[in-house]
Amino acid sequence: MISDMDCLKVGKSAPNFRATAVYDQEFIQIQLAEYLGKYVVLFFYPLDFTFVCPTEIIAFSDQYERFQDINTEILGISVDSEYSHLAWIQTDRGAGGLGDLKYPLVSDLKRTISASYNVLSDDGVALRGLFIIDKEGIVQHSLINNLEFGRSIDETYRTLQAIQYVQSHPDEVCPADWKPGEKTMVPDPVKSKEYFTAI
Repeated sequence: MISDMDCLKVGKSAPNFRATAVYDQEFIQIQLAEYLGKYVVLFFYPLDFTFVCPTEIIAFSDQYERFQDINTEILGISVDSEYSHLAWIQTDRGAGGLGDLKYPLVSDLKRTISASYNVLSDDGVALRGLFIIDKEGIVQHSLINNLEFGRSIDETYRTLQAIQYVQSHPDEVCPADWKPGEKTMVPDPVKSKEYFTAI
C-alpha cells in the first residue's frame, strides 16, 4: 500500500511508472521517464466503455496537434486492461467507441499508477485526475474531478501555456484567466501596481 508520503505533490517529481499501453492499435511498453524534455498532460479516467470518458479522450485526440506544437505529449490512463483499451479503440465512435487516437492509452490493471497519483477511488476506479508535468519531470498542476463531470481541454491548454510562460520568464507571474499576449505582473509590492493600474 502506498502511503500519503509517497504520493505526488505539486512542485515535486512525478511518480515514474512503466506500463503497457495501446497506441496505433498496437501494444507498446512506455515509462514516464522517457518523456523527460517534453511537457506531459497525464490524465486518468474511470473506465472504458462508459459515457463521459470518451468525450474527454476524443477531445484530447482531436486537439493533439495543438499540444504537440508546444512540446507536449498526452497520456490517458484507466484501470482497464490493454485488451479493453484496444477493443474500445476498435469500436466506431458512433457506437460509443473511440476510433483511432493520436496518443497512448495506458493500462493500470494493478492500480499502482492510480494509487501513486492519489486518484484511486474507494470503488477501485480512478477519479478524473489530470496532471501537467514539466520537461524536468516536475508536477506543475493537479486537478481531480469526481466521476460525473468532465474536464476542459481548453483550460488544460491555457494552464499549460501559463506554466510554460512563467518558466521561461521567471521574474513574472500570470494573473487569473491569463492567455498569451496578455499582461503579466511582477510579484513585487511596487512593480505589481503597473499591472493593476493598467487593467
